[in-house]
Parts: sequence; C-alpha cells; structure tokens
Amino acid sequence: MERTYIKDAIANPGKVKIQGFVDIIRDTKYVVFIILKDITGTIQVTIEKEGNEALLSKVEGLTADSVITVIGNAVASEYVKLNGVEVIPEDVVVESLADALPINRKEIPATKKKAAVERSSIDQRIDYRWIDLRTEENQLMFKVQTVMVNAMRKFLIEKNFIEILSPKLIGTASESGSDVFEVKYFDRFAYLAQSPQFYKQMAMASGFERIFEVGPVFRAEKSFTSKHTTEFTGFDLEFSYIESFRDVMKMEEELLAYMLKEVKEAYGDAIKELFGIDVIVPTTPFPVVKLADLYDELEKEFGYTVPEEEKNDLTTEAERLSYDWVMKKYGHEFLFVTDFGPEKRAFYHMRDENGIPQGYDLIWRGVEITTGAQREHRYDLLAAQAAEKGLKADVEFYLEFFKYGCPPHGGFGLGVDRITMLMLGLHIKDAMFIFRGPNRLNP
Repeated sequence: MERTYIKDAIANPGKVKIQGFVDIIRDTKYVVFIILKDITGTIQVTIEKEGNEALLSKVEGLTADSVITVIGNAVASEYVKLNGVEVIPEDVVVESLADALPINRKEIPATKKKAAVERSSIDQRIDYRWIDLRTEENQLMFKVQTVMVNAMRKFLIEKNFIEILSPKLIGTASESGSDVFEVKYFDRFAYLAQSPQFYKQMAMASGFERIFEVGPVFRAEKSFTSKHTTEFTGFDLEFSYIESFRDVMKMEEELLAYMLKEVKEAYGDAIKELFGIDVIVPTTPFPVVKLADLYDELEKEFGYTVPEEEKNDLTTEAERLSYDWVMKKYGHEFLFVTDFGPEKRAFYHMRDENGIPQGYDLIWRGVEITTGAQREHRYDLLAAQAAEKGLKADVEFYLEFFKYGCPPHGGFGLGVDRITMLMLGLHIKDAMFIFRGPNRLNP
C-alpha cells in the first residue's frame, strides 16, 4: 500500500497508510490518542482500549518523536478538534523508538500541575539540530526558502538568464577584503571562494550575457553577530550590456518584489501565524539616497553622527536607523544607498569621472543584504584599480578575462540565509539548516 501524506488523508478521508513522528501521546482511561505529524501536517490517531489489546501492546512504551506507520481509516468527525479528521488504526508499526530528547525545542508555560520548561539555548539546539528542525516553524522556514529561491530562479530564467556552477576551490586569496580559508591542495595551497565574482565576470567575457548562480560562499571572518556566518548560500547574478549601475538596481528591485509576492501567496498566512511577521510585497522603484545625504538625514532625524573618516561607508547603527528613516519618509522597507567612497569598494567596481564607485548597498529592514555595482570592464582601468589596492600580481588570472573583449556589465549577490533571517525575524543561527561560525563546525 502506498503512503498517504497527512494533508491528503485530511482532505480525502478513507483507507490510508500514514507515516511520521509522534508529536503527542495522551493515554486516557478508555482511549489512547496519538498526534502524528509528517512534513505536510498533523492528524489524530485514536485507539479505543476495549477490544484493541493487540494494537495497545504495539504502542505500549511509545515515546514522543518515535517514528511509526499507521494503516487504517481516516474518518471525518465533528468531535475531533484537530482538522476534523481522525485515523482509526488497523495496524501500527513502530519504525524507530526515540530516547528522551536532550533539548527542549520550545518553551512550555507552567500549569497548575507542572512548572514551566525553558527552551534550550540556540547553541544547545544546534548541537542536536536534526531534532530541533522537526518543529513546524523550522519546517515552514525551509518551505519558504524553497519558494524564495525557486521564484528568483524562475524570474531570471524568464529573462534569459543562464545558471552556472562555478568552482569553490580557487588559486588566489584576493577576491575581496575579507579573509579566506586556506586548504591543502595536493602539493600547494588553495582557498575557499568568498564569492563567485571573478567567474561571474568570466561568464560575461564568455558571451553568456546573463547568468546567475546559487551556491556556497566562505568568509573567514571572526564575527560574532546576529547576521554573520563563515559559510552561507549565495544567490548571485551578473548581466551584460548595461548602461549604468542603476540598471542593476532595477533588476534587483524587480527580482525581490517578484520573489516576495510568490512567498506571500504561498506562505504569507502561515508566516504570520507562526512567526508573527507580515510578508510585505514592496512597490517599485525602491527609494534611493546618496550615502552623504543619508548621514545628513540621520543626524537631523535622530541626532546620529559619526566621525568624518567613517562617512565613506555605512556603520551598523546607520543601517539600523536607515530603516526607521525610510519607513517614516517613504513607507518602504527597502533602501538603496549610493555614492560610497572608493576606499570601501572592491577594485573591480567602475568609477565615474569624479572617482565615485558606480554601485550601491541595498538595506532591508535595517540590514545590508546586497552590494551591487557596474563592473569595470576596460582592461587598463581595471588593472590600474587593482594595482592601487595592491592586488595586481594576485589577480593576474582574473585580469586576463578582460584582454580579449568584454561587454559592459554589472551584478550583485544576495545571501539566501540572511534574506530568510530578515523575512522571518530570526537570528542567523536559527535561519540556516546548519550554522557555521568561528566556534562551530559540528554537527
């Protein structure tokens, strides 16, 4: 007999074979109730004690989080509060009996008979992440992430983008200002890629014109914040024949608006119910402000000031305050910030006649989610900018891409995990399948 998903058993009662984790067991005087859950939902299994001694012997000693198979009849009942359907079993098979759980996945409020149970810390829960992931909230998170990534893929494929898969082992350690992880590679050393940036641009020189990639990114930064991690999943894209970095901004705002619309339609109600957050589909175009003007606005509005030497980049506090400012001024969650100083931008960002990098940061809900730009595609200027940063010898292989013709192009990258974190109001450790940080390499 084929397995029946619980959501289908609820929608179409009848003969079923359901399988999943035991969520709750209630052993009353006359009936044993088992709440069973799979990835699609939960259902009540009802075993009358009278006349069902064989079944009762099979579930005797059953524990929460054990895995069972139930064959029986799903029956609609007005007396069943959980989805109005219960399963009357003919047979129960205990596939895996669970030990007592080593963590508390959720806080349990106190009752008259029992004291409150505190939720285990995030680090304790990550130690047993496979158990922690069984909650409805965590499973919804990855359903949302699936829709999110698929929506962005769909949007780009419809715009003639090609998906590439670039190497993560690279021969140079100079992709950006961040530190890299060094690994032994036969008789020499290699490095884990900090981004697919160089290879995205190689694809432009290859005539691919429009590409994107979803893949791992590695950053050897000893950052202990709510948004940093040493390995994450990046969603990157690059495209040719642009006239300005504003073409890149337009592509990104349309991509994000489309993605959020898809997520809201699929799971907006569930996100509101389980996470208490509204998925807001943004209007386009997104608000845009120059960095210097933003600092002026933050000083006027909030009295926030920074030393002049720090005004070539956005501080973390300025990012946070920019959300309050953009919501008050525009009623919008997103904000493009432009006109950064060249000291804080990558050498491959194109600059205008005044030396201003032709790029931007995108802030969502007070957190930077993207650095995007038009790239410098002219070999002589690119080589000079690399030399200015002290990188020319290290990036010779990359500079070769631009010697033999390359169209004007630009792009950006998004962190899938950071977008998930902001969408659901989580800490980065909660927003990843398995978190990696300076002190975390297991499980």
